Amino acid sequence: QVQLVESGGGSVQAGGSLRLACLSSGYRVSGCLGWFRQAPGKGREAVARINIRDNTNYGDSVKGRFSISRDLAKNTFYLQMNNLKPEDTAMYYCAAGWKGSYSDVVCLSGLEPDYNFWGQGTQVTVSS
Repeated sequence: QVQLVESGGGSVQAGGSLRLACLSSGYRVSGCLGWFRQAPGKGREAVARINIRDNTNYGDSVKGRFSISRDLAKNTFYLQMNNLKPEDTAMYYCAAGWKGSYSDVVCLSGLEPDYNFWGQGTQVTVSS
């Protein structure tokens, strides 16, 4: 049974940093991975993706501020978030388990339906 467990969320002031972690059990985090977020009243938006070659892609609103990475030894992947803004306030979800045929390019455009496994979410709140 696959389980993804996020940690690291919390409340910070604008300009601060947080690092989210997603610990995986039952699934090796060597494949196509993603971080998504959902603010109240909005749909789930892709924040960051990483493919099997460790190439990355980011949503326009977080480019230059967020970074996705993985640690295979810990079977964990991360989202480093710097220079946080109030508009980053949302529930953050990690995603793994690419559905369908894999390609390096398509992985970096992954959307919610493309992943089999999801974490329970961790809340990030940024105050001004």
